[in-house]
Amino acid sequence: HKWDADRALNQQQKAYLEQICIEWLQKYVQYGKETLERRVPPAVTLRHKKARGSADTEVVCHVTGFYPRAVEVTWVRDGQVQLEDRVQSGEVLPNQDGTYQLRKILTVSPEEQGRHSYSCQVDHVSFTERQNYIWDPNMRSSSDGGSPIGLIIGVIVGVLALVGVIVGVVAWKKKQGAPKNYNPARTNDGSDTSSDNSAKA
Repeated sequence: HKWDADRALNQQQKAYLEQICIEWLQKYVQYGKETLERRVPPAVTLRHKKARGSADTEVVCHVTGFYPRAVEVTWVRDGQVQLEDRVQSGEVLPNQDGTYQLRKILTVSPEEQGRHSYSCQVDHVSFTERQNYIWDPNMRSSSDGGSPIGLIIGVIVGVLALVGVIVGVVAWKKKQGAPKNYNPARTNDGSDTSSDNSAKA
């Protein structure tokens, strides 16, 4: 009988290794591939404010919600000259949803503002070509016309769906692992501890 039991156990382990384990590995590889190949385009917003203690204007190019992390953001004058002077570059920072954001601030004097046009160029792997966002000094703020609200809603829906799947898998595994025959514990007097106390009332 012990040999039969060992044989049955070996058959179960063989089935696990040859079927279930391989299926799970394939799923993990697919999930990893989707993560590595994930492409999320950034939302770009331009806004400006007066610099402290001067007549200069600070123009912020805010690039956010992009994935993967690598991105190139450049301030350009008159569509040709790439600017490095008077440009403050922040670090690429993570967002809570796993995407990234970056800010680059250009300082423009009143004289320069009247003579030149300025634009923020963004290059990211999610774009088919480099995007150009022109700053309009007459507007309070300008953007690419897109709204990050759609991206935020999409991320929230995705996260909720993922949580639902995880909860479902955990509940299913607990159900599979739970004992099928349940016998309530008995007290010393032989009564069931699971008896309804309301019956005594």
